[in-house]
Amino acid sequence: MNTISVDFHKNNGGIKPLHGVCCAPYTPLLGPNQTYVDKFFKEAHIPYCRLHDCCGSYGGTHFIDVTNIFHDSSADENNPDNYDFYYSDEYIKAIVDSGCEVYYRLGVTIEWGSKKYTTEIPPDFEKWTRICEHIIMHYNEGWANGFRFGIKYWEIWNEPENPGNDFGPSMWGGTKEEFFELYRISSKYLKSRFPDILVGGYGSCGFYTETRDVTPDGFEKFVPYFTDFLEMVKNENCPLDFFSWHIYTGDVQEVLAHAKFTRETLDKYGFYNTESHLNEWNIHSEGHGFAAKHTLEGASFNAAVLAMLQNTDYVDKAMYYCFSHMGMYNGFLNQNDKSVDSPWYSFVAFGKLYELGESIAVSCEGEQIYASAAKDGDKGAILISNYKSEDESVSLLLKGLKGNSEVTLKLIAKNSNLDKVFSTVVSSETEISFKLCKETIMLVEII
Repeated sequence: MNTISVDFHKNNGGIKPLHGVCCAPYTPLLGPNQTYVDKFFKEAHIPYCRLHDCCGSYGGTHFIDVTNIFHDSSADENNPDNYDFYYSDEYIKAIVDSGCEVYYRLGVTIEWGSKKYTTEIPPDFEKWTRICEHIIMHYNEGWANGFRFGIKYWEIWNEPENPGNDFGPSMWGGTKEEFFELYRISSKYLKSRFPDILVGGYGSCGFYTETRDVTPDGFEKFVPYFTDFLEMVKNENCPLDFFSWHIYTGDVQEVLAHAKFTRETLDKYGFYNTESHLNEWNIHSEGHGFAAKHTLEGASFNAAVLAMLQNTDYVDKAMYYCFSHMGMYNGFLNQNDKSVDSPWYSFVAFGKLYELGESIAVSCEGEQIYASAAKDGDKGAILISNYKSEDESVSLLLKGLKGNSEVTLKLIAKNSNLDKVFSTVVSSETEISFKLCKETIMLVEII
């Protein structure tokens, strides 16, 4: 018997914005399609949308990337006529209008082909920084017929240490020292120019050697790249409001281990106030992972990761990779018929906790059973995931409820939207027992 205890008298801070996503369900074929973006972002109360790899290879040639907005590196960066904001405006406005916050990656989209157009290093780091300045001006200060969106998070580059071997193409054509110089120049200038924004980076590939005995060539460089970066930031007094990193795995405990390592390393180097952002994650990467992303295996993994991260202090924000309309890493939408797959509803379920807002202390006794809970006044919700255990009997102990509370159990099954399976009225303290099948998510709602 697995026991989950929830005490509604014991507050545990706020529900963190962990169910952010990379990219939006936007299709340039249909234009901004505000209804489509609204449907998903509002349904799950998505808190952040990270703009990276938007609209496919090479950023769709017109979206978000610095080189897509400012095509000619030799042009005058002060002249608004040299910027092409058209499609980026359309993309970002749809996100903002949905109520979701934008998390802007300043850099380029990964290039898979043999010829590199944009992942080679910028020819002039100071000019690149000034171009970024004008992009921020456009979206936050109204420059060049722009907006006043108040975008807070500005991330410098993505995976500069990507080794460019079987793991994938290199994201940075220069040396480590050259990237550090780009970060030094751009972070210091942009933070001084816009003191209210938060600047960070660098979208690390991750720290797999901390948890695996064997890794592909190049992975062994990720940890020293991280620590050397922190040394540089400290020595040069650069801003680092947040540090971003990635992981692709089918092991929830490996996510926890990397989150713990990142937080402890930041603290070790004195970056106690630097936020830790897991801004790319998903179940596995390639092979079986592409299928698992669309199944109950992926759904239960998502819910387990969200619940686990909520119950630790290691990660401040997280973003699933990704929610491109039709992308291989998008486990929410079926690429063939555009139907919604069950992993999406793991985010809908966590979104209900996020909407309630106040975290409640939860204790779980049992392997591979993960849970987190929230409340708002007398209303509450508990998210429970059985990721990899065989069918388990669960005893749910509820304390601190108001008298005559209605408790409803909802199940996420294949392509289901939190189907109700059981409802009852209970007293202030009660025990509910049920069976939770392998790769199953249960949402318990209390009103």
